[in-house]
Amino acid sequence: MIRRTARALWYGFLAWMAWRLLGPEFPPRFHGIQRRPSRVTGRTVIVGEHEFLVRELGDPAAPPLVLVHGWSFDSLMTFFRVLPRLSQHYRVIVPDHRNHGKSDRIRDHFDIEDLADELAGILDAIGVEGPVSLFGYSMGGMAAQAFARRYPGRVRSLILAATAAYPIDRHRGAVRVAFWLGRAAARLSKKESAMVTYRLLVSQGIIAIEHGRWLWENLMNRDPTLYYESGAAVWRFDSRPWVGTLDVPIMVIILSDDKVVPARTQYQLASYLPEARIHEMFGSGHEAILSRADEFVDAIEAFVGVGP
Repeated sequence: MIRRTARALWYGFLAWMAWRLLGPEFPPRFHGIQRRPSRVTGRTVIVGEHEFLVRELGDPAAPPLVLVHGWSFDSLMTFFRVLPRLSQHYRVIVPDHRNHGKSDRIRDHFDIEDLADELAGILDAIGVEGPVSLFGYSMGGMAAQAFARRYPGRVRSLILAATAAYPIDRHRGAVRVAFWLGRAAARLSKKESAMVTYRLLVSQGIIAIEHGRWLWENLMNRDPTLYYESGAAVWRFDSRPWVGTLDVPIMVIILSDDKVVPARTQYQLASYLPEARIHEMFGSGHEAILSRADEFVDAIEAFVGVGP
């Protein structure tokens, strides 16, 4: 019985591999007219030897607010719900990290500090020299911490949302093995993980049905190797020895039901920042930047201010 079961599983695996290698790639069925959620365009700039996309919205003379996205979703996928309101009061600057969106795919190892240095280069390239308000989400919050440490004179205020000082605080060996296995599976086929994410976001109404094609195409645009390089950078990140020395006004936004960056690690970050303002969003998971966008905007405006 065990031998027959093992044989059936093996044949099933071979059939799946043959299908993925030789068969067509069917997307989900999209219903109704399909639209992009935002038509905000960007421009590319050169930092070092690489090209990065950056979008800008709002009055160029308004106070600069930089939004730093996390792992997996690019800047537009992460922030399209908050951009319309924020751009009414700020010069909103929204770059794509390396290996995300329309920025270069850089086939090399990197650390979170590299993202901070590239962000500094992007701001230089678009002529932003003075201090900015910096909002970092998830992995972007880690990059924002590193940026504030490495370029303290360039940060007016810092908002850290759904992020941590030491994000992988438990079962680190098992997590690293899971990353390797996930990368191997994604090299064979990206479709399964993309389909799970697509179904979750659309079925819960986090992404509207009319944006389904746009979501699917972005999910399928991931490079499996570089996707997990970002995970490895997150795995190595540890700001505990120095995050408490950041000398700027800080707000920490904590999502109580976050399963991606566990809430305990978000609270741990807050514990290193006793002077920080804490904003808790109860009942929110990691998708809250999309599902509770107005609350994020209210929190940002209350902390940064909306006056001249």
